[in-house]
Amino acid sequence: MRKFASHTVGIDQGNLVLFSDFEDDGEMWTGEGPRLTRHAVLFSDRYDAAPVVQVSLAMWDISNNANARADVSSENITREGFDIVFRTWGDTRVARVRVSWMSVGPIPSDEVWDL
Repeated sequence: MRKFASHTVGIDQGNLVLFSDFEDDGEMWTGEGPRLTRHAVLFSDRYDAAPVVQVSLAMWDISNNANARADVSSENITREGFDIVFRTWGDTRVARVRVSWMSVGPIPSDEVWDL
């Protein structure tokens, strides 16, 4: 369990289309074997410390002619942002993916003064 020393906690969230590879025969749609895409996300405001980040698939469009394999995660989490990483492998063909994310962490309080 992560405990925050601050009494002021911020929550940020969003979702984004990571790729739409079927439109231009991109690697996720036409490739085979290990494939990875990474997208940097900036928070709307800076946290006091690196927050907890949860990511999930909001939509994925895959071929029904192959196995469905996917791994989505958050990496490189800082006070300013993080990376969303999507991986697939084998013969999986992914046309497009949308990911939702939420971050929770301590934020500066108007009641605390820096001297």
